[in-house]
Amino acid sequence: MKVNKTITIGANTLNPITIKRFGYGTMRLTGEMVWGEPKNRTEALQILKTAVERGIRFIDTADFYGEDVTNRLICEALLPYPNDLVVATKVGTIRGKDKSWNNYTKPENLRSSIENNLRTLQVDQIQLAHLRVMPSSDVPFEASLEEMFKMQQEGKIQHVGLSNVSLEELEKALKAGTIASVENAFGYGQRTSFESHGQQYRGLQQVIGLCKENIIPMIPFWSLQNSSSKEGDKISEIAKKYDTTTAQINLAWLLHYDNLMLPIPGTSKLKHFEENLDAFEIKLTEEDLSFLNFLE
Repeated sequence: MKVNKTITIGANTLNPITIKRFGYGTMRLTGEMVWGEPKNRTEALQILKTAVERGIRFIDTADFYGEDVTNRLICEALLPYPNDLVVATKVGTIRGKDKSWNNYTKPENLRSSIENNLRTLQVDQIQLAHLRVMPSSDVPFEASLEEMFKMQQEGKIQHVGLSNVSLEELEKALKAGTIASVENAFGYGQRTSFESHGQQYRGLQQVIGLCKENIIPMIPFWSLQNSSSKEGDKISEIAKKYDTTTAQINLAWLLHYDNLMLPIPGTSKLKHFEENLDAFEIKLTEEDLSFLNFLE
């Protein structure tokens, strides 16, 4: 199969954005429990600078990482931003001072978070904002989505995306407006289901199928979860064949899975970041993909 090197966000809009089909997720740049400053601030800043130097044009962040830690690191490392750099954020979660993860209690909290992202990222518009859907939230999904589209109309957001979304929610969203991207947990070890915050979700393949039907990029997070492999299993055998790490083969598999996949593996180590990025150049054969149960 042909593996595309670029991907377009908002392909069905008047303002599509085409970038390299590989990004960087910043969550691991924070301290323990995704809170506070990084253990090695110098290395964290260098990872962000190296990402841009090596052609990465998609960086994923959130104001609840840290809180505001990754946004401030992005500013410090990359301002003034390259014209073609996309800094995508997420809204829908509020962190407590005890490092707890809490749901927002009203749609207006989404607006407050977007305003905060605009301020801390030092931009006039968020190019891509994902509504983080939490299953335990008391706020109706439709009300949250309405607030996101309202902010888009006001020019605060260029493209609206969804994160942690179910098939039913994605179907509702597509009837309400244009969805530019979907950010769900997905990887080689999570092909049929994934677990988040104690809740088991199913139907991920249907979500991916609907994304493909509507030309919506799928941005997989936690794509390297369960990527470590035991001696003798399939992913290890392919890694040995190409003299790479199992994490690199996991990412290569994801890139070959579908051209609408935009991986954003995160790490706090520059060495691991560069290894992850090298996976972009691995070319798996049809035989490799069949061996890895590509179609399962």
